[in-house]
Amino acid sequence: MQKKKKIGIIGAGIQGVCNALFLQRKGYEVTIFDKREPGSSASYGNAGHFSPYASVPLNRPDVLSDVPSMLLSTRGPLALKWNYVYKMLPWFYSFVKNCRENKMMHTAKYMHQILDLSLPAFDELFEEINLDGLIEHKGIMYVWTNKSLKSRDLEINLRNNLGVKQRLLSPKEIHDLEPNLKPFYDGGVIYDYARHARNPKKILIKLFENFTSKGGKFLKLNIEKLDFDEEKPVIRSETQRFIFDKLVIACGAFSKKFTDKLHENIPLETERGYHVHFKGYENLISRPIVYADKGFGMTPMEQGLRVVGTVEFGGLENPLSKSRISNLVLNAREMLDGLPEHNDEWLGFRPTLPDFLPIIGPSKNFKNVFYSFGHHHLGWTLGAISGKIISSMISDENTNLDLEPYSSLRFS
Repeated sequence: MQKKKKIGIIGAGIQGVCNALFLQRKGYEVTIFDKREPGSSASYGNAGHFSPYASVPLNRPDVLSDVPSMLLSTRGPLALKWNYVYKMLPWFYSFVKNCRENKMMHTAKYMHQILDLSLPAFDELFEEINLDGLIEHKGIMYVWTNKSLKSRDLEINLRNNLGVKQRLLSPKEIHDLEPNLKPFYDGGVIYDYARHARNPKKILIKLFENFTSKGGKFLKLNIEKLDFDEEKPVIRSETQRFIFDKLVIACGAFSKKFTDKLHENIPLETERGYHVHFKGYENLISRPIVYADKGFGMTPMEQGLRVVGTVEFGGLENPLSKSRISNLVLNAREMLDGLPEHNDEWLGFRPTLPDFLPIIGPSKNFKNVFYSFGHHHLGWTLGAISGKIISSMISDENTNLDLEPYSSLRFS
């Protein structure tokens, strides 16, 4: 009998766990490593959106003219830790080069390719677990004012060209769907087929428990070193050493620590995102609502009304910014009356590349190492399809997809 090939995965968030499940289905012996418990980081604190429509990237020509005013506004959707400016300069330079129409269209096309497959891939995994009450099928709504019409028109037209299903809403239709919203909006759109999680961490844990129930292993260890025994990847904690046939790096914003060791200069940066909860107020809205002008949203969850958003560049070491928390609270109160004091101030890290495409595929230099990171705001949505693609690559199967745009080679 042929011995099962051993695969190690660094990262126990939605990417790591979905990779593990799809690899396990193909008969591999899989071990996940993380220095924290599964689902402790962005997979816990995200907006909970399954967003198959979200193909329009942030690297857009119209964004560049807005960046200075965003950074200067205390209420804007973008912030920068000024002690991090110098470190950010190479990333910003690359981002600016990607803010051209042809680059934006390239990103949108290849985000759409995998987003279009994201929900069916999750459904394959969800068939095996009990998700009663944990996923709602009520769509996701965006609202805006006339001040941002130019940007909204760009998004709507681009999604139309890609074949994304969307339904534009008048102010009356918004009110009829969400009567508790204050009437600050001039228009909106709903993506009826989108879904949301009532508790992202619970879903992640159910997927993880399914993995371990089938013999999958999890080791809570801080992996410090990565090298090779002949061509086989070897990973080391402070006291232990493990050798695998193949290795998947899927630890989000922390992945650069390992790609640097593999001599790949991948420009991975961290978008710091925040959330607060208003406990007991989740019934004020029936679905996620994103206020497009201000780049934040609200999702009804088991923990309360989760208010999520803002983009802050400041790396992995800077502390939480109280001003960003205040921004979320003030924005939420602009949208809804009667909100109490907030709870659960949380900061998480979104792994972001300057062209706003993820890296899904093999290392440039080492054929037995694979990457699944850089999914920015869509790590949750793209967890299952990324895992399915990696499992096919490792098994040398044809996916019938054009996977070159997700390769790390684009940064060579």
